[in-house]
Amino acid sequence: MPQETEVSRVAVRMPEFVVTDPELWFAMAEGNFHSAGVTQDRSKFGYIVGALPAKYATEVKDIILNPPTDEAFHKLKTQLIRRLSATQEEKTRRLLEREEMGDRKPSQFLRHLQSLADPAVPESLMKSLWMNRLPRSVQVSLAIVQDSSLQELAVHADHIMEAIRPPVQLVKETTSIEAILSAKFAQLTLGLNQEIATLRAELAAQADRSRRDRSRGQSQHCPRSHS
Repeated sequence: MPQETEVSRVAVRMPEFVVTDPELWFAMAEGNFHSAGVTQDRSKFGYIVGALPAKYATEVKDIILNPPTDEAFHKLKTQLIRRLSATQEEKTRRLLEREEMGDRKPSQFLRHLQSLADPAVPESLMKSLWMNRLPRSVQVSLAIVQDSSLQELAVHADHIMEAIRPPVQLVKETTSIEAILSAKFAQLTLGLNQEIATLRAELAAQADRSRRDRSRGQSQHCPRSHS
């Protein structure tokens, strides 16, 4: 009987780990356990630990190093699904919501998105996510070669960005010059307005003094009445 158990254990073939759907992977593994007649919780736990890639095993390092005394397989399964789902959800959220191209080249931005996404993400989805964040003019130019591979599109996009950069830079410089001239004109206008206001004040003061002088002159020449 022990010999039959060993044979059935050797016959267990563990499926390749599916990080994008660990729940599916566990279902496939449990199907293999059932076919091979593996029923012991500790044996299932050992098979799962042996089949986990190292980068994902770190997500449940605490359970692997200190296995529970009971239901070790069930707890490992529950925690691995929960933790990997949370990690992948956060990466996907960053990928979809928060990442922008900024000052990167299109090819650099693509590599950045790929570093956030799991390798299992289809190229078609990655292409869509990446292209939708490129400048509109680059998207239009890439439309004629959109059937190319993602890496080829990245090269095309880099060339297009290089070609359109000088005009964009010229527009920025022109805008900067216009802003400087506008500021200078406003400064000159303000200075002229101040000078005009000063001249008006001086003219008003002179006119007032002239009126007072005329008034005093008229009072001095006016004949006095004699009683």
